[in-house]
Amino acid sequence: MFSKLTALLQQAVDTEEEPIQLLDSFVSHWKGITNYYIVTTDETLPVKQTDIPWRLRQMVDILVYEEKQMERGETGPCMEYLLQHKILETLCTLAKAGYPPGMKQQVLLLLTKLLGQIQQPLLPHINVHRPVQKLIHLCGEGLGSKMEKEEVQFLTTVCAKLSQDPYLINFFIEKKNSADSRKLLPCSFEKGEGQPKDAVRTGTPLSSLATGISPSHADQSPVTSIPFTPDGKDGQPDKSLINALLTLTASEKNQFALKACEGLLLLATLPEEGTARYMVESTMLRQTLADKLSDLYRQIPDTVDPGQVELLGRVNWRSHYAASNVEDAESFPGKGAVTFFFSWLDYCNQLVKEAHEVTAAAVAQEIRKRFFVTVLEPQLLQVSEMGILLSTALLMGIVTHTTSPRLLDELVFFLLGDQREAEMPTQPACHKLRSLLIERCNHLSDEISIATLRFFEQLLQKPQEHIIYNLVLRNLIGRCYIGTNTGHEERAAENEQLDETEEFEEDPFFTDIYTGSRFPASDWLVAPAAMQKTTKADGKPEVNRIVNSFLCLVPDTVKTSHLVAGCGYDTYLVDAHRMFQGCCVNAKEWKWPLFPSNLESCDPGGIFYEGDFLKVLFDRMAQILHQPYDLNLQVTSVISKVALFPHPHLHEYLLDPYINLAPSCRSLFSIIVRVIGDLMQKIQRVPQFPSKLLLVRRQLMGLEPENVVDHTTILKGVIVLEEFCKELAAISFVKYPSEPD
Repeated sequence: MFSKLTALLQQAVDTEEEPIQLLDSFVSHWKGITNYYIVTTDETLPVKQTDIPWRLRQMVDILVYEEKQMERGETGPCMEYLLQHKILETLCTLAKAGYPPGMKQQVLLLLTKLLGQIQQPLLPHINVHRPVQKLIHLCGEGLGSKMEKEEVQFLTTVCAKLSQDPYLINFFIEKKNSADSRKLLPCSFEKGEGQPKDAVRTGTPLSSLATGISPSHADQSPVTSIPFTPDGKDGQPDKSLINALLTLTASEKNQFALKACEGLLLLATLPEEGTARYMVESTMLRQTLADKLSDLYRQIPDTVDPGQVELLGRVNWRSHYAASNVEDAESFPGKGAVTFFFSWLDYCNQLVKEAHEVTAAAVAQEIRKRFFVTVLEPQLLQVSEMGILLSTALLMGIVTHTTSPRLLDELVFFLLGDQREAEMPTQPACHKLRSLLIERCNHLSDEISIATLRFFEQLLQKPQEHIIYNLVLRNLIGRCYIGTNTGHEERAAENEQLDETEEFEEDPFFTDIYTGSRFPASDWLVAPAAMQKTTKADGKPEVNRIVNSFLCLVPDTVKTSHLVAGCGYDTYLVDAHRMFQGCCVNAKEWKWPLFPSNLESCDPGGIFYEGDFLKVLFDRMAQILHQPYDLNLQVTSVISKVALFPHPHLHEYLLDPYINLAPSCRSLFSIIVRVIGDLMQKIQRVPQFPSKLLLVRRQLMGLEPENVVDHTTILKGVIVLEEFCKELAAISFVKYPSEPD
């Protein structure tokens, strides 16, 4: 009994003495460090050869242990001693002096552990955030230093703390002097021209600390872009947390650059508007991101194979930095430069996507100004064939990596311009780059045409309304492609009364040249009477009639898909449904109408022009029997992407075979009809046409060895045409869901 009582009393005494013992030990270690500077005479002795690192580690361990023994929210005597005696201030002064050599590295380790392991908030204390700020100024002074690892660990630890408590960023905003603060207006950054402006969120008290302007004043200020002005002396940028991280993103060691990038990302996502304004106005963030993107693009060799660039696919910036610097043995020459460029672009894209709207808009605009306009545009405007192919392949990669709405807006408006009014064929091009890219779809070089068409196919898949509107819809809004007689029955009745020799004698397609031939026109040409009763009471074409029109467009005598398994029309339905659903998801926020606009509201005297983009696609489609197979596949693929968009005018113009076209207008269906007419003439001069056509189809499917066959171009063109008609039928079916009778 007496022994138990003695043990309890001893435990109580130990509990009272433990804090005292911890404090004595803590003070002893600190005095041991200060005593070193009093007694030492060798100023060149490295710090690692002294007991300073060991004593600093012991001090951190004591502080961590003390916190675990204290009640939550209480400050122990050791921590109070640290704060009251400004120990961190003294250590930062020693780190700046670099005495003994390597002291900065030890102080960085101390503060990193202290901020990372102590749970109670330390940064709000002036005797913590002030030395932390001083130590930040010592980071990023030069690349390749031996302390990059410690610097990036320290900086990212600070960023993590700021991410947990965003208001703490106020302690690390480098304030301008009062005169500059009065001149600085609160700002936001607009989207490109022609885009709706997003409202900037109301400022917080932090914004007034960052800019010297009250939140109420910020709400009333105009939306303008403010050029960057350095904070530092003699025109040099300040040594802020952000600029230190920016310096370390260029580290030759990927793991350090990765950590620095992640730290910047944490700061860019802070929710305070004042912080965002500070980042874009008073740091080198947007300039550094854009300039590095430009520099990396310039470093790509001109000899890089464009085909290899396209095969490279999406590059993830985290995976790239985490990977080895050594290229694969089988990689193509220049892969490292291309991968590094796309990696940095992917990082910029993610930062713009996740950052505060003010930061996102500013960085996106800076990338457009410093990279798109200054570097990318001259490359796209060059005339060298190899240069065009490489710049187009890189442009496709840029489109692929751009998923941030803000950055995508800037890219689209850079490529296509902001015009939304209908095009006129007699007017000069309003946007040089857009016009040039469209012209290259019909280039003398088939390779350039295919590459450019592939670029437009990629662009059309991006969730941005201005793309399809600028390229196509702007010319269909007025429905000027509709003829004066809007009723299909009136048109059919009129066609029945036409004198055949008077109406069609100039068009070889409609002449009776097929009489007595192997392929009589009566076997495949749909009579005008078949166009009667093709609409319901509400004017909507019946889906079955439309689908059959496309399926029956190619004559049975030149069809081969039914002779090979797995080539039916139903094979296109699944893909068409999936792609159409994807288009509907993207277009959901675009607020497109469900039905075509009233013809009474359209300009009756308006002259219809399908626009430069549809014109070049239609011109290419008209030459499908005379073009290479790969080019035909790309043309039909782009047209399919356009036809999938859920706009009623696109349904009507591209997928309604019975539309009453205005004079001199052409539609996709009318072009295919004329191609079929041309085909029926040409195949009469091809001996053993059916067997050769089937052989070529089997060769394309890999069922037969590749042997030379006469008239390969036209035979492959027929196969592409048949498959394209089935694809259009599938698209029509998923876009016009059948209704119950």
